[in-house]
Parts: sequence; structure tokens; C-alpha cells
Amino acid sequence: MIKAIRFEKPGGSDVLQYVDYDLPPPGPGQVQVRHTAIGVNFIDTYHRTGLYPLPMPSGLGSEAAGTVSAVGEGVTRFKVGQRVGYCSGVMGSYAQANNAPADRLVHLPDAISDELAAAILLKGMTSQYLLRRIHPVKAGETIVFHAAAGGVGQIACQWAKHLGATVIGTTTSPNKVELAKANGCAHVLNSKDVGWEKQVRELTGGKGVPVVYDSIGKDTFMAGLDCLQPRGIMVTYGNASGPVDPFSPSVLAGKGSLFVTRPVLAHYTRTPQELQETADDLFAVIQSGAVKVAINQRFALKDAAKAHDALTGRQTTGATILIP
Repeated sequence: MIKAIRFEKPGGSDVLQYVDYDLPPPGPGQVQVRHTAIGVNFIDTYHRTGLYPLPMPSGLGSEAAGTVSAVGEGVTRFKVGQRVGYCSGVMGSYAQANNAPADRLVHLPDAISDELAAAILLKGMTSQYLLRRIHPVKAGETIVFHAAAGGVGQIACQWAKHLGATVIGTTTSPNKVELAKANGCAHVLNSKDVGWEKQVRELTGGKGVPVVYDSIGKDTFMAGLDCLQPRGIMVTYGNASGPVDPFSPSVLAGKGSLFVTRPVLAHYTRTPQELQETADDLFAVIQSGAVKVAINQRFALKDAAKAHDALTGRQTTGATILIP
């Protein structure tokens, strides 16, 4: 029997319950991980509210780090006692332990602590595929990155600067401008200001940018298209303000033969090799010192609802973790 966060219906943070849960032994191809740290991410709130529906009743959370406590039949890549982490293709990380498919686990290097792994795996591997694979950021480019002071934003903006890009970050809080600048942004705009997209044009001498990374969604999407150069790409990877409204593809033609993609990490880490390589690229840039991550919020597992309220209330900076 373990302690876990479970919920029986979608809703506000009050649906989250801290309960005893009977975790079965790992099945074939699974690994049981005893958690030491658990990541908290905005996508968890989408699952909780039903924006991304889950079969009910359900656990919550997809990111954690810890130690292998048991392995199921057929598992050869992992052994009891090894340090591992996961952040994709697993549900139920808000718990003292969880069973995860072996092909969704990564080995953790000695230089990366469990708390740091739980804080960076999802946000950091998201940053990796955004910056290195969807649009490989090049030295000399100028890019737009929304929510620059958020968990993904702080990692990605540092990484983009390390790659030689000029980063135009956005935030909706004047209090977070200096934080965004400290994490790699050359310019920081308030995306709630009318005409912020015109400021992007001014900062780029009228040319616009080759890519906009947008986790905000509804409130920033259309203005973001107006920031792009011809054949530029809008990477819409989150819905913090709500889903993007439907629009005609002809809009993309009229604004310069633009591209739009709605990616998810699972499609960029489809094989165990691809998953580990993505993690290793992240670990390398962290260990180099080029990207630093601050764990600014720690909550006890039983206080997961408070963590969600802080996250959705935009009261957090950097990474947030739960301690089981």
C-alpha cells in the first residue's frame, strides 16, 4: 500500500484526494519506481480539469525520479537499485511509487540529482525538441518565446541564448521581466499589451522572426502569426489561456505561407534510444553550466492541490516539485 493522489471526476484542485492506494507488482515490460521527487507541470492541470480527458478514476502526473524497486518479466535495461526518471507515456506519478513501461524510463547520470531530474525532464526535453528538432535554432537568429519566465521558458531561453540566438521573451507579469532577462532574453514584452506583435517587428527591423514558440494558446496565437517571416513556423505546444480558436488555413497563405505545428513530446521520443538521446542532450547542457534550473517551489505530495493553485494562479517561477 502506498500514498497517492487520485481523483474520481474532472474539476478544480479540490477534486484531488490523498489516499491509500494498492500498487500492484510491475507487469511484463514494466519497472516499479520508488519516487524521491515528482515533477509538477501545467499539463497536469489539463488532465485534472478534463481538457485532456483521462479514464476515471485516475492518478495524476507524468514525471518523477527515483530508484528501481522491482522489474517485471522481460525487462533487461534496468536493475533494482538503479536511479531512473520518466516524464512521458506514464500516468500516476503523484504517488510514493509507480509502475512505468521500461521503454519510457531514462537512466540518470550521477551529476543530476533526483530533485533536479524531476524538475527538468519534461520541461527540459520539451525545450530540446522545440529548439533542436522542430526548428533547429541557429546562431544569429531572433526568436519569440512566450512565457519566458515559466518552467519551460527559463530552460529554453537559456538554451537558445547558448545556441547564439537573440531571444524575445514574453510574460504577462511586470514582476517577471527581470527574471526572463536573467534567463537569456535580450528583450521582454508583455503579451497582454495591445500591439506586442508590432514591437517584435520593430525589434527585428520589420523582418519578423523565423519561429514563435507558444504555450499560451488562444490569447497569443493570431498575433503570434503576425510576428513570423514568410515560411516561418508557429509552434503551439500549450493552452495556458485556452485552446486556439478554429481558423481557415488560407490565413497562413495570406500571412506568408506559414507553417503551424502542435507537437507533443511523446512523438519526438518514440523509441527508447530517441528518449535517452533527448535526455542526454538535456543533461549535457545542464552539466555544462549553460543552462541552470531553479527549483523555486517544493510541496509535500499531500499538498498537490496547493501546488496546482499556485501554478494556475501564475504564482510560480522556475520549477515546482512534490516530495513524497
